[in-house]
Amino acid sequence: MMLNDIFRTLRYRNFRLFFAGQVISLTGTWMQAIAMGWLVYRLTNSPFLLGLVGFFSQIPTFVLSPFAGVIVDRFNRHRILILTQCLSMLQALVLAVLVISGKITVWQIMVLGFFLGCINSLDIPARQSFIVEMVEDKKNLGNAIALNSLMFNVARLIGPSMAGLIIALLGEGTCFLLNSVSFIAVIISLLAMKIKPRNVKKDTSRVLKGLAEGFSYAYGSLPIRYILALLCVISLMGMSYVVLMPVFARDVLMGGPSTFGFLMAAAGVGALAATIYLASRKTVLGLGSKIPIYSSIFSVSIILFSLSRNLWLSLVILAISGFGLMSHMASSNIILQTIVDDDKRGRVMSFYAMAFIGVAPFGSLVAGSLANKIGATNTLIAGGIVCIFSSFLFAKKLPVLRMHIHPVYRKMGIIPEIASGIAAVTRLSVPPED
Repeated sequence: MMLNDIFRTLRYRNFRLFFAGQVISLTGTWMQAIAMGWLVYRLTNSPFLLGLVGFFSQIPTFVLSPFAGVIVDRFNRHRILILTQCLSMLQALVLAVLVISGKITVWQIMVLGFFLGCINSLDIPARQSFIVEMVEDKKNLGNAIALNSLMFNVARLIGPSMAGLIIALLGEGTCFLLNSVSFIAVIISLLAMKIKPRNVKKDTSRVLKGLAEGFSYAYGSLPIRYILALLCVISLMGMSYVVLMPVFARDVLMGGPSTFGFLMAAAGVGALAATIYLASRKTVLGLGSKIPIYSSIFSVSIILFSLSRNLWLSLVILAISGFGLMSHMASSNIILQTIVDDDKRGRVMSFYAMAFIGVAPFGSLVAGSLANKIGATNTLIAGGIVCIFSSFLFAKKLPVLRMHIHPVYRKMGIIPEIASGIAAVTRLSVPPED
């Protein structure tokens, strides 16, 4: 595995700037996420309120992302990102002031979380769609998406560990303040870019018409539909482990904020390994058949984590779960971005955000409610079982999905034998992996 292969997309100046700025900013974002969970649990001692805060911070992504996708397809994605980063910086600053002044309340946390969720509903599809504009050779799109996940997980590795120590020494407010400052790096990197104007067809039709067109396109594509459906299930039933992590850190493993940070960082280690592996791949071929494998690894891991009562064992299991989850998420993203039409990219990425992040608030709410009744351990076991079953159903559909994806790969020249005209032989053989 050569470093030049893994980091080949960094030769593009715009992507290099984006990568550097995002690593700093996302570290701050992860610090804020850890501090937020610990702050809510410290103030309330309630798993239900942990889930409720998660619900309010993520529900805007579910409701608004489809409309945001239409905006992303119609307007300058570069300028949209500058706007969302400035608003996110403001949100973190207000949160820091309230916490440091000692005036913070749970309802204020919910309101500010809801505001950030509204920002993210526009930021996520814009960010995902903008990647293609920073990469000149579209053959490197998969590597760019993997590196985008890599920077997210480098930050995920550093941020939680730093947050745990800072909370213990200086309190949650300092984490929010540092997050606000970290946005300066990504704003500067965005302003320093030289982006070629994107040809956008003038569309004066109503947003609802554009939304309906995007939904019809996504639902009409069998691969897009099934990939998004599995993401929905994983988000709804599997991602609850993140919301309940303060419960496991304090009440199950008998730790403090530093334990919480180390648990989240362990998942980040596995996710980082997944992104390095995906970045080293030179082709999208084979990713589709691995999606149910990755989701199953994640599902089994969260069940084992829920049963662990040893910190070191929990850290190892969470690293494995992080590998499975990130491999599933990034592989799904790569395939979607490869097969989608560019004029529908923003809308499909908004559905991707809705499936993976927008559905999560319902999972947070369900997890918080169930944890109060049946305990955090049984909640994760139930969610893991549902995710395993869904992965099995997806695996059964792989032969049909290959039949729909391969014509796109042939058109793009991703399958070299067919691109060279040896179609007859391939049609008589077993279809290659998608």
